[in-house]
Amino acid sequence: MSVQIAAHLERLITLGELNPGDRLPAERDLAVDLQVSRASLREAMHELEAKKLIERRPGRGTIVLPPPEHVRDLYEHISGEDRKLRDIAELRETIEPQIARLAAGRATDANLLELDSVLKHTVEGLTANGSVKLDLEFHLLLAQASQNPLLASLNTLTSSWTRSVRVFSHATKHAREVSYRGHRAILDAVVERDKDAAGAAMLKHLQEVAELTNENYPL
Repeated sequence: MSVQIAAHLERLITLGELNPGDRLPAERDLAVDLQVSRASLREAMHELEAKKLIERRPGRGTIVLPPPEHVRDLYEHISGEDRKLRDIAELRETIEPQIARLAAGRATDANLLELDSVLKHTVEGLTANGSVKLDLEFHLLLAQASQNPLLASLNTLTSSWTRSVRVFSHATKHAREVSYRGHRAILDAVVERDKDAAGAAMLKHLQEVAELTNENYPL
């Protein structure tokens, strides 16, 4: 249960529903809100603290942390817009096809249900920001489905780096449709437990995303 609680809270942080500096409710209140035991919640908090996502401060409660200083420094020293887009594309293409391959071999039924739930939202009436939020959620859930906590943490980190750029690959209805189709192809391969197809679908999706980002990125 603690793993699911930690994954839920990490999801809120990744999606920006919990921001750096936000204070979580008191442990007793949060356990009631999530309908979990305080023991399970405490274990989940230990996991999030180990990942440097939160910090428990005496007298102030539990605070959501900003990315570590060395991570901020690394991101801020990336110079040149073309280089930034290229580096982001290369980073994602290095990590995420392997996440998809692992998810195809390890995803639980619960993981598959969560992923499918995200894709029940069609692009009709969806804004660019709404589409980005679902995009982040899909990739986060897929990383969790890989059952590799290191890769899941790395995905959370890269999501924080790429959030501001991702919106450009969701800027038009056509772009949002392309993103949706890419996600559906990835999930279909994961459901079929086809690792090669899942990895290939992810790589194709990321290449399409890179093209859309370059098309819509303001000069």
